[in-house]
Amino acid sequence: MMLNVENINVYYGAIHALQGISFHLEEGEIVALIGGNGAGKSTTLNTISGLLRSRTGKIEFLGNDISQVQPQDIVKMSIIQVPEGRKIFSPMTVRENLEMGAFLENDKSRVEKDIQAMYERFPRLGERRKQLGGTLSGGEQQMLAIARALMARPKLLLLDEPSMGLAPILVEQIFDTIREINDQGTSILLVEQNAQMALSIADRGYVVETGKIVLEGAAHDLLENPMVIEAYLGGG
Repeated sequence: MMLNVENINVYYGAIHALQGISFHLEEGEIVALIGGNGAGKSTTLNTISGLLRSRTGKIEFLGNDISQVQPQDIVKMSIIQVPEGRKIFSPMTVRENLEMGAFLENDKSRVEKDIQAMYERFPRLGERRKQLGGTLSGGEQQMLAIARALMARPKLLLLDEPSMGLAPILVEQIFDTIREINDQGTSILLVEQNAQMALSIADRGYVVETGKIVLEGAAHDLLENPMVIEAYLGGG
């Protein structure tokens, strides 16, 4: 088991945002957390990343309890998050954004090799390597955010709403990329409102509502579940 989240409870002041959430992710899996806006999906990722603290329970990564580990040390453990809204460095060029993703790597030749690999994976970024991040389109910024995360060579990639605000054709491209990244050995925890796309590439999924997991199962089973169809797939 790569990630084990057990009975986490997170509060924003008096608001009980996560209410006893538990789930796990096996090495090599894509696991999707689906649910509506405000369900607690992003809060879950931020708690795993160390940006928020749970009052109870534990979070284990490769058998080690990381519940109280600082965010920068969690990054050093190769857990890398692509935040909601992309949050690229707008005043920096595409290349500079990629270099920032490898800030822990001292081997310059390795960094250069990884940058070239990102240009091959995302040809559009290669074409725009000298362009400022803030001038890229939404889809290009999402590609850059993912590429910047991959520069850290993650063992576990946390993706927060990668399809948000993108045109349907770009959404398909992003999800194809996520599948390819997984095929090459990176485990992925995917938070996504687009349940159809998320479950189409995931191994397993969890449905989050008002801070609780209300349903879990194999992704293909969730796609056929009447509750999921009614609530998230436009059924009814």
